[in-house]
Amino acid sequence: MKTPAKRICIFPKDVALVTGLSYRQSLRLLNKVRESLKKKETDFVTIEEFCNYKGLSKEQIDQFIF
Repeated sequence: MKTPAKRICIFPKDVALVTGLSYRQSLRLLNKVRESLKKKETDFVTIEEFCNYKGLSKEQIDQFIF
């Protein structure tokens, strides 16, 4: 059997699930993370970068997204 593919990037929908924020607020939060990491608007934010920014562990996030 194939193992399900895991993602390395986090999207606003995922942030909304994890934090309970609305989709728009999740977009704003991801943009803040991008700004703090000095990334371009078109660059992806990884799950690990988001966890470091918010002080969460990757295992906590994995419960919601995978």
